[in-house]
Amino acid sequence: MTNLQFKRHRRLRQNATMRAMVKETYLHKEDFIYPIFVMEGENVKNPVASMPGIYQFSLDRLHEEMDEVVALGIPSVILFGLPAEKDAVGSEAYHDHGIIQKAIRFVKENYPEVMVIADTCLCEYTSHGHCGVVSEDERILNDPSLDLLAQTAISQAKAGADIIAPSNMMDGFVAAIRKGLDEAGFEDTPIMSYAVKYASAYYGPFREAADGAPKFGDRKTYQMDPSNRLEAMREAASDVEEGADFLIVKPALSYLDIIRDVRNNHDMPVVAYNVSGEYAMVKAAALNGWMDEKQTVLETLLSMKRAGADLIMTYHAKDAARWLEEK
Repeated sequence: MTNLQFKRHRRLRQNATMRAMVKETYLHKEDFIYPIFVMEGENVKNPVASMPGIYQFSLDRLHEEMDEVVALGIPSVILFGLPAEKDAVGSEAYHDHGIIQKAIRFVKENYPEVMVIADTCLCEYTSHGHCGVVSEDERILNDPSLDLLAQTAISQAKAGADIIAPSNMMDGFVAAIRKGLDEAGFEDTPIMSYAVKYASAYYGPFREAADGAPKFGDRKTYQMDPSNRLEAMREAASDVEEGADFLIVKPALSYLDIIRDVRNNHDMPVVAYNVSGEYAMVKAAALNGWMDEKQTVLETLLSMKRAGADLIMTYHAKDAARWLEEK
């Protein structure tokens, strides 16, 4: 044994203090963006069955969620709206008194220190459940959708949204929204683009939470094929050219390689969206006693930071903030 030559990597793992000294990646509660679902009605706090711990709130009970978010020190929320009525063009998405606009005003008036991000899409507001205008032969029309998306972004900015987060994946959506915001006097409002959004099976629970499942077909003509990597680079590059200020990769856990690619290719903030299915899997396993929820969640979120994400949009944000405070 005396003639063996090898590296002694374990020297730097001997005890907790040593491991802390050489730790490379950190999670902070300031990294988190917490998604919230707001719906029309009164005295509503509906549990989302497939997402334990997540609820749909009516505006008069939104303070319950926001009080907790602020107390935990989570600096940012992203708001998703569930309208009372839907139509073919999602008109409630860009109505000045739509649910998302009312929710934005409520949060900014009562919690001005919180960064409010507005999800900018049509799928939750359209009767057909798609993210754009649909033709008579059930094709999702790209260019007519851009005008509606720009209107939606402008109405959200008027309501007080700090950041616009378009999630529709129409070609040119960042350019259309940037032009619309600038012309409306919101040239300082940043765009957090869902630049790389895959047509993923991991969105199932979200579609229950947001009541946004398509009524026919799927979203594969506008969301990306999970098998494609180079396409993600093209999508991200286009959004940068068109004026995006943040780049989102969605989902996160099965696309850590894409997060790293985006990080390596673009010098702007990268956001990992730890989506509903990723959340639900951990919750289900933890409730069955199959996994340690705290350790699993923190390891999962840490992997997203290690892959290159600056921010993480996650339904685990409240729990993770508590656990980090304990540490």
